[in-house]
Amino acid sequence: MKSLVLAEKPSVARDIARVLNCHKNITGAIEGSNYIVTWALGHLVTLADPEGYDKKYKDWTLSSLPMIPKKWELVVIKQTSRQYQNVKTQLFRKDVSEIIIATDAGREGELVARWILEKSGCHKPIKRLWISSVTDKAIREGFSHLRDERQYNDLYKAARSRAEADWLVGINATRALTCKYNAQLSCGRVQTPTLAIIARREEEIRSFKAEDYYGMKCITQTKKGSVTWTWQHAKSGSTRSFQKDLISELERKVNGQTLTITEVSRSAKRTPSPGLYDLTELQRDANRRYGFSAKQTLNIMQRLYEHYKILTYPRTDSRYIGTDIVPTIKDRLKACCIGPYKKYIPELLKKPLHTSKAFVDDSKVSDHHAIIPTEEYVQLEHLGNDERKIYDLVVRRFISVLYPAFEYEQTTMKAAVAGETFTAKGQIILSPGWKTVYADSTAAEDEAFPGEEPDDTSSLKASGQPLPSLEKGEQLPVSHVTITSGKTKPPARFTEATLLSAMENPVRYMESRDEKARKTLGETGGLGTVATRADIIEKLFHSFLIEKKGTEILITSKGKQLLNLVPEDLKKPELTAQWEMKLSDIAKGKQKDDAFLQEIQEYTRRLIQEIQNDDGTFRHENLTNTRCPNCGKRMLAVNGKNSRLLVCQDRECGYRETIARMSNARCPNCHKKMELIKKGDEETFLCSCGYKEKLSAFKARREKEGAGVSKKDVQRYLKRQKEEPVNNAFAQALSGIKLD
Repeated sequence: MKSLVLAEKPSVARDIARVLNCHKNITGAIEGSNYIVTWALGHLVTLADPEGYDKKYKDWTLSSLPMIPKKWELVVIKQTSRQYQNVKTQLFRKDVSEIIIATDAGREGELVARWILEKSGCHKPIKRLWISSVTDKAIREGFSHLRDERQYNDLYKAARSRAEADWLVGINATRALTCKYNAQLSCGRVQTPTLAIIARREEEIRSFKAEDYYGMKCITQTKKGSVTWTWQHAKSGSTRSFQKDLISELERKVNGQTLTITEVSRSAKRTPSPGLYDLTELQRDANRRYGFSAKQTLNIMQRLYEHYKILTYPRTDSRYIGTDIVPTIKDRLKACCIGPYKKYIPELLKKPLHTSKAFVDDSKVSDHHAIIPTEEYVQLEHLGNDERKIYDLVVRRFISVLYPAFEYEQTTMKAAVAGETFTAKGQIILSPGWKTVYADSTAAEDEAFPGEEPDDTSSLKASGQPLPSLEKGEQLPVSHVTITSGKTKPPARFTEATLLSAMENPVRYMESRDEKARKTLGETGGLGTVATRADIIEKLFHSFLIEKKGTEILITSKGKQLLNLVPEDLKKPELTAQWEMKLSDIAKGKQKDDAFLQEIQEYTRRLIQEIQNDDGTFRHENLTNTRCPNCGKRMLAVNGKNSRLLVCQDRECGYRETIARMSNARCPNCHKKMELIKKGDEETFLCSCGYKEKLSAFKARREKEGAGVSKKDVQRYLKRQKEEPVNNAFAQALSGIKLD
């Protein structure tokens, strides 16, 4: 008899199969003499849509709400139904005596497997493989210590409760809002607080009043060199004042006086490497440095993981590796010792590696360890430009943690003149350490690493001015005094990078002072998970609740109105904190899942009642005079993430038409990307600098120049068009561009 191993992903299944000596490829599985290894593709089974419980729910009406199933039904996800059938076939093989669940070691991983077993009706004995990394050693040790699956019954109950609670609240509230206001209005436990965070920042910006502030600098000349000194308030330590008269008076006092050095301190400082990447940190960096969206970074990572097999599993929330990975580090370094990395890796391979708790800690490895290179040798020429950028970020971080700390000497001098305090600072680099790895990297130029001061950039130059060697008590004549000025700035609008940070750590946006709730929200990863945050942001864009202006994220009129209509609870991160505390208790066996769901059902009823009784209104502020070709109603002008569209105001009609999209074609004047606009049968490229060119003229110019937009750019552009509804004529026009 054989054991059937159920993994969560094909790549993990292949690793397990190799260790278990399974080499025979069969449909949807890999077979060996003692084991058969099959896999899911994430979730293969999910909760049924409302119409799956009753046909009356097919029509969206307020009278049918709330929808609370008496018995939850599972359905096979249509897109992955073939693999579900493959798994089911293996589950019911007569020579399979037991099931070994090998999905991710966590709440969602447990749900993936249990739902498949429940839907298929399989009741064979079950064991559990519980490992946090998929190295050969970890897999072997895990299989030698398989656990009784009943140990994880409470974890499964917590996972199932989370899914059912999100269904009850999200689907019911979305239907209630949509039906009442006849507009496509969606809400949920995670996306609505995220939208509220963006709205709150917008309100802070709008209510902000800029103030003028002033400061003062003076210069002293010595035989050893000049020094620039900055005025500092004696009590507060601030280097600026909002009183112009005060600074003007100080200028008169200081000008022509002699400065006396009162303090000279020199201290050796060290900055360790910023650490390995988890997905959120990688998405932040890729957005900040390359403008990649969170979803784009995840998709690139997925290719590097699944197709090229050169980076480890992307959907991780850990920035640490386990001790079981340490013996493989040298092999991983050898695999990426190519191209620009040849400068840094050979030095590491010559001697024993130094690891520390800064990045090796078993207690801080969750379902998966940090994103690092695999032992698979890479061929950089096979990677696309975007893939190369993400790979470069990960590899340099991996190498950098193995290098010593960046060390420098910080010199701070204080001086007195006319009863006022002045300071001067400078740095001298003692050892570049890990920053050497970034010396030839354009990715890190002018970027502060996590934990560093803004002026402590990745460049290897000393920040601050070069200070001459001066001693306490020295007196220097002031040769020049300058008044500096500026204006206070409002908080910056969110970019995808900073929004990811806010979602990961939303505690500052909580109104509640409940320390337990705040701690729970911090420990459970905030709003959403590393795997879902990118999709949540994308959903907000595709629902036209937010839009982009350059890299900044702005809330739309629709988003603002939605927040006025949504019940208060759904806008707060506190709801997630409350749920997570209860789900944690369910997972530990301290609370019954039935009691939690009973609470959620009552909460859902109150939610629907509140929406029904609300006297708010929703008004389309973006109506155009263009009529929908399907139903004849006026259409809405909306901004997609990279396009402008016309969308029918009738949610049941659903017609949408792309009227303009950002292309990869570059303006011949300023070289920025141009927008391709459709008007009637004519398409025109338009640049923000004012340059305009018809598509026909563009094609003619391209044929003459033979440069600029590459075939690959156009193919990538067309592929993106297929992912969203687009006018056929619009797509065909661009596909006809010849670049030969």
